[in-house]
Amino acid sequence: MNTGLKPVLWSFAALLLLLSLVVPLLNVISLLLLMVPYVVLYTTLPPKLFVLHLVPVWVIAFFAGGPATLIIGLFFLIPSIIMGHLYMKQAPASRVIRTVGVVFLAQLMLELLIFEVFLDISLIREMSTMVRDTMDNMLAQGVLPKEWNSEFTDAVVRMMINSLPMTFIMIAAGYTIITQYIARRAVKWSGGPDVPSFMPAREWRLPRVLVVIYLIVYVIELFSSTTSETFFAVAVMNLVPLLSFVFAFQAVGFFFFLAHQRGWNQAVPVLIAIPVLIFPPLSLIGVLDTAFPIRKSFTKP
Repeated sequence: MNTGLKPVLWSFAALLLLLSLVVPLLNVISLLLLMVPYVVLYTTLPPKLFVLHLVPVWVIAFFAGGPATLIIGLFFLIPSIIMGHLYMKQAPASRVIRTVGVVFLAQLMLELLIFEVFLDISLIREMSTMVRDTMDNMLAQGVLPKEWNSEFTDAVVRMMINSLPMTFIMIAAGYTIITQYIARRAVKWSGGPDVPSFMPAREWRLPRVLVVIYLIVYVIELFSSTTSETFFAVAVMNLVPLLSFVFAFQAVGFFFFLAHQRGWNQAVPVLIAIPVLIFPPLSLIGVLDTAFPIRKSFTKP
């Protein structure tokens, strides 16, 4: 077990990240990296030493940054411990991302519930008020067309609220992937186990059943009311863009496969990935790559 200087450095890094949460702009970067020191310390230290390293960090953060800083730090502790535990089990990267992503998403939902029940702070209510105030100001300044009325504003608010589930899923998945990418290298540098890496992009393959699910959901959305606020309608509204984004990553994997087969420079599929991820219609390439064995046509004999 590593009990030398590196754990002290990671504890200091955890403290700096917590304290930088109060600094505008810098706090965005700090949030993205906040789990990394926790993961490294948990993976490379015995449980008792892990606690001994974190307690001084939390105490200093509490007095220097206030309770809010400590609460945010504790929020990231549970997924960090789970990620570190999976690292010690030598779990594959796909399992780490799925497990930690679900835990992160569950914590987001639980925190929103706690805020609303105990603190009477509703994200939906606050977001609705902000959007309505913004629209009213834009209308007063002549930015919006004169035909704009309260019904259009209500439609915008409803669309944003109905998109919250997909937004939370994207945040949880994106944050977990970024942490996994950085933390596994940090663990190895700190003397921890050699954590399994991501599967190469050219080997990404989604199960074909997702194509069937995507087609079913897409057809249902075509015949669904755009103003319905039922759970089923909201679920369909979020599933279509979410599945499209998943298939966009499959399309990126296809272009990496193509670059590998044709001997292209690795920069080529990276540049192609940008428009594929930005423009949803291009995700159709990923749907076709999943549904049909089109890669055989490009495989070297």
